[in-house]
Amino acid sequence: MKSRRKFVIRRLLFAISISAILAATSGCAVNRASATLMPDADLTKVKSVYVVHQPADKNGVDQAIKDALTKRGLTATVGPAITPPYPADAVITYVDKWMWDLTMYLLELTVTVRAPVNEFPLATGNSLHTSLTRKSTKDMADEVVTNIFTAKR
Repeated sequence: MKSRRKFVIRRLLFAISISAILAATSGCAVNRASATLMPDADLTKVKSVYVVHQPADKNGVDQAIKDALTKRGLTATVGPAITPPYPADAVITYVDKWMWDLTMYLLELTVTVRAPVNEFPLATGNSLHTSLTRKSTKDMADEVVTNIFTAKR
């Protein structure tokens, strides 16, 4: 009878341990990247882009986006927000969300391509990588820009 009780207690402790491990590690590795184009958007006509610098950005996200655009053969300029029209074929705005996990890392980057005349959104791209799948700022910017310019309508 005692050995049966020990067996049941051990099995119960094992099940609790496994449940605790699964609960602690679930949701830690999220990796999501997406892009959507407006139905009438034609990004093949875009040759020059103006990246609007966010005043709170101290991590060079604007420069990473500019580098990703230049890598695709586009002419890119970074500068402050100005009154439209912008001196480019498209304007890019972005929202960067940072998280702390032993070091600061870019959790999520959302990039919006806008019309230079009225800032109407033409396309949006998003990349989210939690701590276990984190990417550098440069890699996330490249991922978002690539997804935007290769997105299907």
